[in-house]
Amino acid sequence: MKRILKFSAAFTAFISYAGYAIAQGTAPEGGDPTPLHQQLKIQFIDGGPPFMTPIILCLVLGLAFCIERIIYLNLATTNINRLLTNVEEALDTGGVEAAKDVCRNTKGPVASIFYQGLDRYDEGLDLVEKSIVSYSSVQMGQLETNLSWIALFIALAPSLGFLGTVIGMVQAFDDIQKAGTMSPSVVAGGMKVALITTVTGLIVAIILQIFYNYVVSKIDSIVNSMEDSTISFVDILMKYNAKQK
Repeated sequence: MKRILKFSAAFTAFISYAGYAIAQGTAPEGGDPTPLHQQLKIQFIDGGPPFMTPIILCLVLGLAFCIERIIYLNLATTNINRLLTNVEEALDTGGVEAAKDVCRNTKGPVASIFYQGLDRYDEGLDLVEKSIVSYSSVQMGQLETNLSWIALFIALAPSLGFLGTVIGMVQAFDDIQKAGTMSPSVVAGGMKVALITTVTGLIVAIILQIFYNYVVSKIDSIVNSMEDSTISFVDILMKYNAKQK
């Protein structure tokens, strides 16, 4: 988990540096270009570290969970057709134990489900089907691990931004009251500081939402493959059982 946190922090820093070339082209004519990471640093200070820090933490932690899920799901992806073929060939040549070895040496939730079904083969096909259904639910739960945390950070980032905006507005009105006048400089300064937190929170939520949707679509793809493969797996076991009789 520490490596993932470091990677997500590095990824966040990379986003900051990625716009350096853009900043080169947007500098005033005759002036020195301001790198994007310097601009972000200025905006961070203007928005107020007490309000901006929690939002940035939401980005770093949210990216950490997203990256962890992406790595896990990519490792969990299996060539289903090849696995089914290997299991069927192992059953024909070496029986149930050979098929177990194939599943044991294959990564992914589908292979684990097949192994649980083969482990209950001697107890009857009805129990095999029940075991497959039960263990499929367990595997689906593991695929969805940490999704709730990602959803939390997606909701929390803009909420923290709005909170910073409200507090900034209150401070702006306090400044107006102290100044005793509706000076544009006083109002504009307070409004700018207040709105920076909202913009940052929305940007963080958008970034995390993109990763979240990718993770959810990946899980749906794996679950659909899992359901289709278990049907084919049961058919293979039924054919093998008929041959044994």
